[in-house]
Amino acid sequence: MSQGIQVVGIFVRDQDEALEFYVEKVGFRVCTDVKNPPFRWLTVQHPEQPSFQLGLFRPGPPLHDAETAAALDALVAKGAMPGLVLEVADCRAAFAEMTARGVEFMQEPIDRFGTVDAGFRDPSGNGWKMIQARR
Repeated sequence: MSQGIQVVGIFVRDQDEALEFYVEKVGFRVCTDVKNPPFRWLTVQHPEQPSFQLGLFRPGPPLHDAETAAALDALVAKGAMPGLVLEVADCRAAFAEMTARGVEFMQEPIDRFGTVDAGFRDPSGNGWKMIQARR
């Protein structure tokens, strides 16, 4: 039997806003967008990693009650959720490209630990580190 992680989800405050950000600004592509009220299964993929999907999910039914959903929204907005990592071939080039597309970086590319990294957040507050692949 074959096994593996296929989807990892993050919470977003607005799925349409998140979809636009990840596709238009970060460069991912839509994988799945299925509406089954009250839930919408929305995933994107990095074009060079088609076996992995990033789920863009709203806190709420059927998994969370209204109070829990509101608490999760607040935590995400504060950047309290675990950070995500995007590996790129050239951090400075990716920074320039993504900045031109409207991504707002909290940390410009810097050299450290034998590589280069930068940091940004999505519109919901999820934090990302963009790290240059080691050669």
